[in-house]
Amino acid sequence: MTGTGTAFEVAVHEEAALGEGPTWDPATDRLLWIDILNSRVHTYDPSTGRRTLRRTDQHVGAVKPRAGGGLVLNLRDGIGLLDPDDTFRWLHREPVPGRRGNDAAVAPDGSLWTGTMRYDEAAGGGTLSRVTGDGTAEVLLDDVTVSNGTGWSPDGRLMYYIDTPTRRVDVFDTDPASGRITGRRPLAVIEDGAGFPDGLCVDADGCVWVALWDGAAVRRYTPSGDLDRVIPLPVPRVTACAFGGPGLTDLYITTARVGLAAPHPLAGSLLVVPGAGRGVAQAAFAG
Repeated sequence: MTGTGTAFEVAVHEEAALGEGPTWDPATDRLLWIDILNSRVHTYDPSTGRRTLRRTDQHVGAVKPRAGGGLVLNLRDGIGLLDPDDTFRWLHREPVPGRRGNDAAVAPDGSLWTGTMRYDEAAGGGTLSRVTGDGTAEVLLDDVTVSNGTGWSPDGRLMYYIDTPTRRVDVFDTDPASGRITGRRPLAVIEDGAGFPDGLCVDADGCVWVALWDGAAVRRYTPSGDLDRVIPLPVPRVTACAFGGPGLTDLYITTARVGLAAPHPLAGSLLVVPGAGRGVAQAAFAG
């Protein structure tokens, strides 16, 4: 391991129950993030400090920018679209009692890879699906418990994925033309006592940054699976991370306070590590 510790700052002081899903929107130069259990979509403009807040009618597991403007939402009952004029419509509605949308990511081809999980976190009760702009949904993994971090290598030939209770960061081979995934294998295993892997992002060097729930840290793993950097944080429930800001050099980190009897004052806030590395521009949803 080559590095431990980088100073973080508080981007947004917030008491989010389950802050998640930081995503940089290059079209607006702002960060999108959510509070799943309070059904809130947040935006933050680091150049001005301006924030916005929108409440959704259902628990929201992820929000991503769309290529033509507006947002795509991974909701309790399926995938919804917010148009630039703030009009809502369903793209793919598939309600399953006791289940909700969780983390999601946009693939290099513009498709949305959406995760689900049961509220009771029953084993095998979730899925990972690929949703295209016309609303077509294909289940890729159907034996998932808590579908979380998803991301691609800079060349698009590898996909990284986390089903949190497995304690693994898995890697797949992908076909950029078809989006098919094969050859699932572990990239890294989180050891006992270090927390559980949650959200992830991939940097320009192909390294994978992993947020650790109940681990009070973000870790970076090399493409060969070696742990080479740890960013310790004062809050235990670290949920996800993403690069943003000018040049995609700042690492934004979401946190949670749900389930904590005596949460740290920063639990639920949006944190940032300036100059942490160099991110990769993410595709917008082609829908």
